[in-house]
Amino acid sequence: MGMLKEFKNFIMTGNVVEFAVAVIMAGAIGGVVTGFVNNIVMPFVGHFSGGMDFADKKYVLDEAVVDAAGKVVTPENAIMWGSWVNTIINLIIVGFVMFMIVKAYNKTKKPVEEPAPAGPSDNDLLKDILKALQK
Repeated sequence: MGMLKEFKNFIMTGNVVEFAVAVIMAGAIGGVVTGFVNNIVMPFVGHFSGGMDFADKKYVLDEAVVDAAGKVVTPENAIMWGSWVNTIINLIIVGFVMFMIVKAYNKTKKPVEEPAPAGPSDNDLLKDILKALQK
């Protein structure tokens, strides 16, 4: 029973709970950003680049082998560089969104006040007075 209680205390600490929330939020933000890139940004890029769609861009290394009936015997081997471009755009947007979140979070935190410069302590003052009296 003691181990179960320790595990419960471990799971319920703020750091573990905050980490779990962060992982879930990151997954959700990733999905939103991927949708944003694929459904909003890339159509604009395609429009201004003459209808080009990056998702379908590839460099074919080996053509697909098709039999007489039209059935694919061996699929093509291709480098899908367009999909990689979409991933790079996702990374840039996620980085920007995370930057904005951290910037907004930092604004909500109270600024740390610098402690007042330490002057002479009461002890030091009493020692100085004692020396003066002894003279």
